Amino acid sequence: MDLYKSFIQNERQRKLVDLAGELADAFAKRGETYDREDEFPYENFDDIKKSGYGKLTLPKEYGGEEINLYELVMIQERLATGDAATTLSIGWHLGGLMELTETRTWDEKVFRDLCKEIAVSKALINRAATEPATGSPTRGGLPQTKAVKTETGWILNGRKSFTSMARVLDYSLVSAAIGDTEEKGFFLVDHEVEGVSVEETWDTISMKGTGSDDLVLTDVRLPASSLVERDGIPVDKDLPKAWLLHIPACYIGVAIAARHYAIQFAKDYSPNSLPGPIKDVPEVQRKIGEMELELFKARQILYSVADKWVKEPAKREDMASELASVKHVVTNSAFQIVDTAMRIVGAKSLFRSNPMQRYYRDVRAGLHNPPMDDMVIGMLAKQALE
Repeated sequence: MDLYKSFIQNERQRKLVDLAGELADAFAKRGETYDREDEFPYENFDDIKKSGYGKLTLPKEYGGEEINLYELVMIQERLATGDAATTLSIGWHLGGLMELTETRTWDEKVFRDLCKEIAVSKALINRAATEPATGSPTRGGLPQTKAVKTETGWILNGRKSFTSMARVLDYSLVSAAIGDTEEKGFFLVDHEVEGVSVEETWDTISMKGTGSDDLVLTDVRLPASSLVERDGIPVDKDLPKAWLLHIPACYIGVAIAARHYAIQFAKDYSPNSLPGPIKDVPEVQRKIGEMELELFKARQILYSVADKWVKEPAKREDMASELASVKHVVTNSAFQIVDTAMRIVGAKSLFRSNPMQRYYRDVRAGLHNPPMDDMVIGMLAKQALE
């Protein structure tokens, strides 16, 4: 059964899904080894670079494909069926670049030079905004990382946590308080600059392969042009961050992988207490039906909202609650699908050699990606009461 046939709208999208599929299939073969050995998936990122996947959201004039949100969601979902951690990591890179491509709020020369590095040199970038003291940046805390103005530019000092794929990043967009003010800015930091280091602190049971280590900045000297975003400078339109749909796309991809495994298991497993495989047992069929219904619901919501963003740009300013709701619904549906799949597979799903236990651990991480469930529910309540 082709799960993408009903969503693919043209030949370009078919080719994009095929590209993501080739990568996903390669990632899936290495998944258990990386997880068991607690290794960072360097080979996965090498494949991403070779395939050109990392430049898909760049503008066409700067060497990219300028894919839209609907296409990003589709390829990220497919990629996550192979390895969730690699997918979530590259999702931050692709999504952040998509936003910059759409808004063009940076100085054009700085943006063009960065695009060239990504298109030609296969550079990787991520935002580094989370800190131990502030927690998630979506909660609004002021960074403890400080940027001090100098005659030639800036000096940065601080530490960032949850810096996904830190070990292979070439650039980071680092949030920092500007001087002793309450103003925040984002600085483009080249990891080759003196004073930039990565401390390998990532030690989790979930999404191990993201390698979301600490980025440490010690007297990092940057040019004046490195301040690329600033709170005090207004933009034409303060649009919601639709690119964050790469998060639910990743987790429903994990659920699809679990669904595939459980269905194949049901077809193959024939205990001697039954005349045939367990797929013929009514209770197993009911659970498979529940998975399919939950998957249908989640994907319809995910793809329809992404499609609305692409096709009805005039409505984008008012889509914050819809986008947040998608994340809540889809990630929670993903948990439920994986849980049901594990019930079909039974105790075998808990063996270290079984990919199901990895899907279960990885899918739980969705709870802690933005926006958090409580913020979504609070937003919807406030909107309804107004």
